[in-house]
Amino acid sequence: MNVLSLIKSILAISVIITCFFLSCDKDYHSVGVDLLTKTSLKTSSFIAPVYTYQKKLNYFQTDGLPLGQLGRIQIPGFGVSKASITSQLRYSGVPVFGNYTQEAEDDNDNPNVIDENEKVTAVYLDIPFFNNLDDADQDGVIDLFDTNAKDPESDTDGDGLSDIEESRLNLNPLSDDSDNDGILDFIDTDSSSFEYENNIYEIDSVFGNREATFNIKVYELTYFLSPLDPLQNFERNKQYYSNTDFFEQGFVGPKLCDIPYSLNFNELRFNYKEDDPETEDIDERNKVQTRLSPRIRVPLDIDFFQNKIIDNEGGDPLSNYENFTRFFKGVVIRADNFSDDLYMLLDINNANIKIEYDYNFNNLNGTLDNTSDDVIEINSKVFSLSFNGVRFNTLNHLDVSGKIDKEVQLGQNNIPSKKSYLNGNGHFSTIKLFDKQGSQNELLDDLRKNNWLVSEANLFLYVDQDHYISSNLDIIERLYLFNYSNGSPLIDFTLDNSVNNNQKNRDKYIYGGFLEYDDNDRPYRYKFRITNHVNRLIRKDSTNYTLAISPANGINSIAYKRAQTSGHEFINYPSISILSPLGVVLHGSGGEEIDSSKIELEIFYTEY
Repeated sequence: MNVLSLIKSILAISVIITCFFLSCDKDYHSVGVDLLTKTSLKTSSFIAPVYTYQKKLNYFQTDGLPLGQLGRIQIPGFGVSKASITSQLRYSGVPVFGNYTQEAEDDNDNPNVIDENEKVTAVYLDIPFFNNLDDADQDGVIDLFDTNAKDPESDTDGDGLSDIEESRLNLNPLSDDSDNDGILDFIDTDSSSFEYENNIYEIDSVFGNREATFNIKVYELTYFLSPLDPLQNFERNKQYYSNTDFFEQGFVGPKLCDIPYSLNFNELRFNYKEDDPETEDIDERNKVQTRLSPRIRVPLDIDFFQNKIIDNEGGDPLSNYENFTRFFKGVVIRADNFSDDLYMLLDINNANIKIEYDYNFNNLNGTLDNTSDDVIEINSKVFSLSFNGVRFNTLNHLDVSGKIDKEVQLGQNNIPSKKSYLNGNGHFSTIKLFDKQGSQNELLDDLRKNNWLVSEANLFLYVDQDHYISSNLDIIERLYLFNYSNGSPLIDFTLDNSVNNNQKNRDKYIYGGFLEYDDNDRPYRYKFRITNHVNRLIRKDSTNYTLAISPANGINSIAYKRAQTSGHEFINYPSISILSPLGVVLHGSGGEEIDSSKIELEIFYTEY
């Protein structure tokens, strides 16, 4: 029950009690009756003015983000955005290739230790996509494909067996004939040929044309990425910004990869290379040994990693991590020559470079002291380099229209913007409630003199629908509202613990910020419930600080990064906005548009 409903209930009960005494007691006293009539409650609504100002970032911090951005995308009204990745590499433990250290191999006193002669056979760069594996009812079918995501007994493929039963029997709950032998699973007595381990994935965070082709390029980085800032006496972490481009500055060495590429969203499956003769009934060559989730997977230069990594076993470059980062400073990953727009948010935390190599293995045949029966065999191992340490994105944006810059200039002159352009490449808007930027809060001062109890306050931001008539590109599904002065969220955000488990990115459901559609299924508006914020302004004389609005790729994190505006002001900018390649064009508060399309703040209040 909200405050307004509570007040109405109390009033109704008071009237009933009063009427009871009036009808039952002729000698009643009038004490309190005048008070009731004089303090009668009045419920009303008020549309408060709101003013928007277009902002733009010159650059923003991109190190330490949980996602890696790669690709190219053109959004109508915004221009073209490009992203590349620069990262240090790290190994775990002490790098020992084969079974013995290089020191042991060089020691001639032990006849059982031979020169292992490690040779690189393949090198791969692996960067996984983000995969949605949400399975609310735990029946083995992800919610996206489940006919009833809340009922494990549902039968998605309609073969007479429930989803959970098929998962337990190692059958495919998405096929009525798992092994494709023409016999339905319900009556099939032998479906053993079905490889039940094969997973089905829903790929998240890939935008544009998923079938587009492009060239993926990997270079050795020749610039040392210091984790500490020399300008701060090495006492603080060094910050790396979106405009840092070591490739364009020439800090790259050999090209490790340059191949045409197209994305594959299927599970990667690798069979055994050789058959085990001891298992007569099974041919290992036909069995899957390794399964990988969908990812970018490209081969890298074998000779480079032979010379750079394997041949340096036991040497100073691999003796500790500091030496290694100065010896092999990292890699730069770029994507060029796109056939169409394609932009990816990648699971960079689980990215790695895998070095596959063969080495000589001395099979002693169980006799340590007898070398006459020793057999030299070839074994294989994998050495991994993870994308840890310093890593950041280079993000370039070209505004081909110039419309945004014009709105930015108006904002710098304290003129409200006609349009609000919001996207992850540094376009956002500031918002001032009640009074214009730089004013004396005259309206707010007047409202504070009223005895208002705010029961609900909603901020509405309306989409420029004309902008999306001919556009087929996605639109950002959620926005984020924050304190422009320090980057912190509003009190309504903090207090809202609501969750809608039926949809993605629906935490803080009451607080809102979701895209709403009109009756014609066109993008219409975003709504924020900011009741507590407005109550504090009106009833507690809180500071009417400037707000800011930006895209939100997720809402769970309130972390922020340092950023510089086009006015050369440093601010705290939400990380979730940096990771949002999509955008939206909204109606601002300026111009001559009809009132129904402008941003507005609707306040429901009770006056008493």
